[in-house]
Amino acid sequence: MGYAEDISNGSEGSKFTENDEKTYVSPPAFEGDIVGEMSEAERHGVQKFNRLGWKRLTVVLIVEAIALGSLSIPKTFATLGMVAGVICCVGVGLIAIYTSYVVGQVKLLFPEVSHYADAGRLMFGRFGYELIYVMLALQLVFLTGSHTLTGTIAWMNITESHICSVVFAVVSAILLLLLAVPPSFAEVAILGYVDFASIIIAIGITIIGTGVSSTNSPGGLSAVPWSAWPKDNLTFGEGFNSITNIVFAYSFAMCQFSFMDEMHTPRDYVKSIWVLGIIEIIIYTLTGALVYAFVGPSVSSPALTSAGHLLGRVAYGIALPVIFISGSINTVVCGRMIHGRIFAKSPVRYINTKMGWITWLAIITVITVLAFIIAEVIPFFDDLLSISSALFISGFSFYFPAMMWFILIRKGSIFERKNLLLGITNLFIMLIGFLILGAGTYSSVDDIISQYNAGTVRGVFTCAAPTS
Repeated sequence: MGYAEDISNGSEGSKFTENDEKTYVSPPAFEGDIVGEMSEAERHGVQKFNRLGWKRLTVVLIVEAIALGSLSIPKTFATLGMVAGVICCVGVGLIAIYTSYVVGQVKLLFPEVSHYADAGRLMFGRFGYELIYVMLALQLVFLTGSHTLTGTIAWMNITESHICSVVFAVVSAILLLLLAVPPSFAEVAILGYVDFASIIIAIGITIIGTGVSSTNSPGGLSAVPWSAWPKDNLTFGEGFNSITNIVFAYSFAMCQFSFMDEMHTPRDYVKSIWVLGIIEIIIYTLTGALVYAFVGPSVSSPALTSAGHLLGRVAYGIALPVIFISGSINTVVCGRMIHGRIFAKSPVRYINTKMGWITWLAIITVITVLAFIIAEVIPFFDDLLSISSALFISGFSFYFPAMMWFILIRKGSIFERKNLLLGITNLFIMLIGFLILGAGTYSSVDDIISQYNAGTVRGVFTCAAPTS
């Protein structure tokens, strides 16, 4: 839970033994924190944050992962075409499963790693820790901001009122803050079942609604002008922004250290990532392919808008739980990371005392306010997802896990037969990550500037509706 002064020098007692795969004992949270000497509040805190099994981990990962990403996939298919869309969805999904597996292996080898930044310290010392810490914090705030923006779009579609969009943004931010109050991921998992049902039903309504509408239109399904190939006059920026939207959809590895830190049997994480990865690949591929096939190149992002006037409103209403529950978990991860660092050597970190709750509420409030500001400054859905993917997820899901294999996991020479294939694989993944970082950031920023110059998006903190 807490941060050690030098995380690379964890105690032997914190590691797994070969004969004990069912029990995980967390390392002492700070010097002198021995179980026998713990106060009642500390003992209760340890129990509170050590209740996550692999099934609940799967639910938490689903809550964190299957949300906004699925809503941007159909428009990505419209840009890349059906063939490239399917290949990218399946290919990026398989890479995400592998890199998530690598992240889990690092957690098993170094149980004292509580957050992604701790792994950065193992690889690159204090610089790596601070760099990844800032990246992770910014990405989590960006994610909460994207959920604030989506909540604003949802409320405006549901109500069809002329109320200023900033008001709906404030309402969304408040809901995200309230749902982030419970600090334990085991508690969040309870809401996860509602979250998962919400997104599945909303996607189902969108697919059925667009399918029925297309069937009843003149010419039926055969008249829909979808294409197997990329759209005409596709620019580099448009193509790469679409790819980064798919990358965004598979960003579950970045919170994995935090989630596994609460598991009572961390080795079971492999079951969770396979279940999640397969579910994501199926949902994203089917959603993208079917909605694009039913709507064609005019498909909207978020995709729920494409369901039609009435069904679109219904779909947004059903999607409200996933918008706010999934968004709040990013606030919780960010808050736990900051709170754990500030109070690493104090029982306040357990958030079960008056001071613990006061500081916790203050931190998640600041995070939510920053997320609200980001949602108002970048008020268009696709570009907010794209720049977030390019700057941060490229690292958390691609080049950082590849580096972890080379620096922390690999045993023996890279040229040994057992390491050669994995070395090539991880090098390839690392290069993909750096490509997304460079080209994706350029494409996203260029598109944002172009939209502002063309006047196709609303201004900052104005009442106009956000842009997809």
